Amino acid sequence: MLRKILTPLFISILLATFTYCGPTQETKDLQGKAKQIIGALPEKMPGSENDTAELISLGKKLYFEKKLSLNETQSCNSCHNVEGKGAGVDNLPTSPGAFGKNGDRNSPTVLNAGFHFVQFWDGRAADLKAQAKGPILNPVEMAMPSEKEVLQRLNADAEYPALFAKAYPNEKTPVTYENLAGAIAAFERTLVTFSRFDDFINGDYKAISQAEQEGFKSFMAAGCTSCHSGNLLGGNSFRKMGQVNEYKTNDLGLYNVTKKAEDKYFFKVPSLRNIALTGPYFHDGQVKTLEEAVKKMAYHQLGMNLSEDETKKIVTFLGTLSDKNRAN
Repeated sequence: MLRKILTPLFISILLATFTYCGPTQETKDLQGKAKQIIGALPEKMPGSENDTAELISLGKKLYFEKKLSLNETQSCNSCHNVEGKGAGVDNLPTSPGAFGKNGDRNSPTVLNAGFHFVQFWDGRAADLKAQAKGPILNPVEMAMPSEKEVLQRLNADAEYPALFAKAYPNEKTPVTYENLAGAIAAFERTLVTFSRFDDFINGDYKAISQAEQEGFKSFMAAGCTSCHSGNLLGGNSFRKMGQVNEYKTNDLGLYNVTKKAEDKYFFKVPSLRNIALTGPYFHDGQVKTLEEAVKKMAYHQLGMNLSEDETKKIVTFLGTLSDKNRAN
């Protein structure tokens, strides 16, 4: 009797073992497409090979330093929070500056920013170092009146002169605005995130669920990869906001930098990495939910009206792009 019971049980276990011993061909094909169209994020950002521990440590201290704002109330981290599960943003439509006035654009995440081809929504800074120089002197943001005033504060501090000397040991005058920006950039180059989607690309077929795999298929089928491709899923080109159907905005985007008529309403395509953590969305921060953002993007950029089901599938996939240490 016992033998009769155990034999079918053993067969069931054996069948289950063979059934789940590896990915289906469909999953393998999907991994191949993910690797080809997206690709895993590199472990280190460009330029980080020259960053010393002393430089990164100084940069981190400066990133959290409120003395870099005129009334000493605001640091880089105020708008680009990286503490705990912070996704490099403040999750506000637009950010208040040191004196309470809000900027006119949504604060993009600083996570993985060093992989982007340019910085800011309008690309006005070429790299992290150039970007770091801007907010400190911006009258709406940190509102410091001049580089000279910034350096006076740093030189008067009990710790900074020695920290700059350690970070820049070969320089006679290490406390410079250029070096301040360089140090902040070095710290920001450490903010690389790794997601379950990277694990999937790298061969772990169990890293994302069947529903998430279906979402990736929907993402590709809808044409999202026409803008959101490469290992950042964006961050590598400018596109017109309202490419197919007009998106109403008074912000002229790239035109404000180039003054070329053909650049009106062009913005840097945001990276979709950590997108589930960085709402609200778009350059104006006017879209509250990821579902709404997906539907609006499909309509304005691709001329599509996505169904609720397809929207939900894509949003499910986008959740796999969150940093494993920050995702809930």
